[in-house]
Order: sequence, then structure tokens, then C-alpha cells
Amino acid sequence: MVFKKLLGALGVGGPSVDTVLEPGPALPGGLVTGEVRLRGGGSDVTVDRISLLLVARVEMEGQDEEQEGTVVLERFTVGGGFRLAEEAEHTVPFTVTLPWETPITELHGQHLGPVLGIRTELEVAGARDKGDLDALAVGPLPAQEAILEAFGQLGHSFRSADLELGHIRGTGQQLPCYQEIEILPPAGHAHAVNEIEVTFIATPGGLEIVIEADKRAGLFSDGHDTVHRFTASHHAVPHTDWNAQVDAWLKEVIAGREARATPPSGVEHHGDQHRSGPGTGAVVAGVAAGVAVGVVGGMVAAEVVDEIGDAFEDEEGDEDAGGDDEG
Repeated sequence: MVFKKLLGALGVGGPSVDTVLEPGPALPGGLVTGEVRLRGGGSDVTVDRISLLLVARVEMEGQDEEQEGTVVLERFTVGGGFRLAEEAEHTVPFTVTLPWETPITELHGQHLGPVLGIRTELEVAGARDKGDLDALAVGPLPAQEAILEAFGQLGHSFRSADLELGHIRGTGQQLPCYQEIEILPPAGHAHAVNEIEVTFIATPGGLEIVIEADKRAGLFSDGHDTVHRFTASHHAVPHTDWNAQVDAWLKEVIAGREARATPPSGVEHHGDQHRSGPGTGAVVAGVAAGVAVGVVGGMVAAEVVDEIGDAFEDEEGDEDAGGDDEG
């Protein structure tokens, strides 16, 4: 395999690095396994540290228009403290655990729009440089997949998914950004709702599901957003009628009032919440509008790999961007 990048900060003849991830999508809170392959340059060097950075492209609002930037979601140290001889090859295997809130990038093998990558950073003799960058595919947890499938079976259609810089008040969100999955309502709800935005905040015990409905303006009322937060246990997945549950959630959100019925075991309602931060509704048109959830259309694998390079090519100076809590 060709080593992908010569470490420019270390000068001509410095070591090169190639990080190889195990094939297949990871899961939020799951493991990513691979190895960092190093090749020595024109002289012996001491590798002080090898770090892997989980990076993402996010939407953030500027003064006049929406912009994109890069954020670091997590940093892992996977090796270091060894001597790399001239022209020598050295392999460092690794296994790291993704944050539970890691965004979903694909569903049923189809790309949804968000761009995540694993950036390898090498520290040699006090110099630090970004080496390899690899696309990271992340599939849904069983509860996330069940909920998205229920939307599709209820006649809703997928529009797009993106990552927003900011924080959702009243939730346990830890990362500096959150994912919005935009869904178009079926004909039966189209008179009341323009679109629905779903955000999953995963934890070891379950999900917080934030559902925001962009309600249409009526003859005697203005259109407005209605936001509700629900929770679901991972253990509730095989015991829940998700079509009925999601339908009940949507009726409650659209009505803008608390549900009167007791929710199924493992599923709870926690009232209205509000999104804060720079971005609250931007759309990344990564997938064509109107494609049903569960049969998501999107970029083929080669296009996703190309997009990774394009999306992060201007990342210098952006990776320290972060969202401030405003709750």
C-alpha cells in the first residue's frame, strides 16, 4: 500500500504514515480497529506520540451566511516512545472506542451526508504534523435504526442529514455538535408540518430523541417550531412497537402538547427542549429529497472517499472550533 503523506513539518526525508481501518461501519459507542503503518525517512527518529483524531465537518452560522468548519470530536493516543530507524517499517495496531454521540454517516450501506474522518497525527522530536486521513463510516445503533425505519414505514421520507455546531439545552449532549436528520412528512401531515428534524443523543443506557417540527402557518396563526425530547432504552428495542411509538411522538409534537397516554416501558417523554448554538436548521443536500428512509439513496463509496479529501482540505485552523453551551 502506498504511504499517503510525507510529514511536511518534519522536512524532506521525514517519516511517512498510513493508517488502515478495518472494513465495515463502526457503531456509536463501538470499537474502531486498525493499524498505523510507519516508514522511516532519511534518518533515525524517535516517535514521541501517535494520536488519532476523530474529526467532523459541521455547519456553523457566520455573520452573513452559513459556513462549514472542522471540529475534533475525540482524540486517542495509540502509541509512541520508540525509535524508527532510517527506511524501516513499523506497525502499531490499535483499538479505540468511539463516543456514544458519534453521528451516523450511513444507513443500509448508503451515505447520509455527514463527513467523518480519522486523522493520524505524529509527534517526532518536538514537531507535530497531520499525516493520514481516512473516511470513517458509522452505522446506526439498533434503537436508532428502529426509529428511522418506523418513520419510513409511516410514510415519511428522508431529506438530508447534517452536523450542527452548538448544543441542545436540557439534554446530556457532550460533543460540540449534534446531528440533524431532516424528514419530510407524508401527505396526511403535510398540511400541518413542513418538515421534521430528528436528533439522537446516545448514551450507554439509551437514547435521547429530540424531535422538532417546523409547523406550517395557518390562517389565524404564524408558523413556528415545536420541539420535544423523548428517551428510549436500548433494551426496549425488541419489545416496542416502534411504528406506534413514533406515530404517538409525532402526534404529540405536531399538537404541541404533552401526551396523555402512558408511554411504553423503556420509553419516556421529557417535555419541550430548545436547540442553541450557531446553527439550528441548515441542510446538507447529501441525499436527494424524497427518498424513503430505509431505502436511502446517496453517494457511492468512491464519491464518499473523494468528498473526505475535499471536505477537510481547508481544515487548517478550523479544528479548534467548538460550541458553547447556552443553556
